Amino acid sequence: MAGATLAVVTVVPMPPRGEWFPDARSGERAMRISWHTELGCVVLSSWKDETCVATVRLTTGDAARLMSVLADGLAAAATGDASETSTRSA
Repeated sequence: MAGATLAVVTVVPMPPRGEWFPDARSGERAMRISWHTELGCVVLSSWKDETCVATVRLTTGDAARLMSVLADGLAAAATGDASETSTRSA
């Protein structure tokens, strides 16, 4: 990328409430989810190898909505009914 600036970011240790999830497509990608109760948010970070390439901070309310969307998708996958997935807009 021409003109792109790379920033060096310090990776903090995984909080007590966190987990890694490997990407289903490749062993080099993963998602880290970490709760930061002191900040009232959950951080979803996307990793490639040992490098964090993106983060998203969700409020607890948005995290609950994300969980609802995931649960709807799992229910649809279990029943094979694609019409059960959420179509709510952001």
